[in-house]
Amino acid sequence: MGTANHEGVPLQPNAGVPGTGGIFRGRLAERLGTIGIYAGMLAGAVLSLFPFYWLLVMATATTSDIFRFPPRLLPGDQLLVNINKVLDHVGFFQSFGNSVVVAGVHTLIVLFFCSLAGFAFAKFEFPAKGFLFLFLLLTMMIPQQLGLIPQFIIMQKLGWINELKALIIPGAANAFGIFWMRQYSQSVIHDELINAGRIDGCNSFDLYWRVALPILRPALATLGIITFLGSWNDYLWPLVVISVQEKFTIQMLIASMNGVYSTDYSMVMAATLMATVPLIVVFSLFSRQFIAGLMQGSVKD
Repeated sequence: MGTANHEGVPLQPNAGVPGTGGIFRGRLAERLGTIGIYAGMLAGAVLSLFPFYWLLVMATATTSDIFRFPPRLLPGDQLLVNINKVLDHVGFFQSFGNSVVVAGVHTLIVLFFCSLAGFAFAKFEFPAKGFLFLFLLLTMMIPQQLGLIPQFIIMQKLGWINELKALIIPGAANAFGIFWMRQYSQSVIHDELINAGRIDGCNSFDLYWRVALPILRPALATLGIITFLGSWNDYLWPLVVISVQEKFTIQMLIASMNGVYSTDYSMVMAATLMATVPLIVVFSLFSRQFIAGLMQGSVKD
């Protein structure tokens, strides 16, 4: 029961507490905003994962079920059947191995050269450094397709047509990788560490190998994932330089499964699902370093 003032007028429970309603409305709006943010993130996650789920559904169905209307929304029981058809009718393991070699070796080479060049741009002084870095950034504006013919002519002169090294060596040092490693090196490698390394007797390469490289691991993981995914999914350049089926990558093999008159789409979807597994494994193994690299690289001391 409320109290009364000296004039006998009853007082309400929150009387004399200014802004109580405003505080309550502010907290309610904050909670609703948080709920809205999480709901939006959840919707985005569902939209991002749905293509992978739909791939799984199609890989476990027959070709007739894929084109059925209304479509099936739950996985079927034909996954092993479709996988056996892939293994029996196409050289999946050979193309899979080619892609593993190409993507793996290419990623290691890119990590070495890009980190080395990025560290040099960040921590060393040399003639025309600013001009060279500006020229490097300008090359990022050139579409990849414009370099196909010159690259093909170079590969032909070297005798690398229908060779896996034609898929590995070109692009061993790319502009984005050098730019990314340079920016990250400037953020996390302080001049005091470089000076301390020089006092300990390190030469330029020792500074890179012993001082910089352990600090650059998150950035290396980020660049490694991006490079591996790009090399694994690349289709245009292998299509230009490879014409022998024994040297097909996994993307070329999947494309070759499209028949002229008919296509077993359930088999194609099963092969696509099998080709996606390494990407999921690589990202799962290095996702923590990937996120750490993106977060650290976005902040400069």
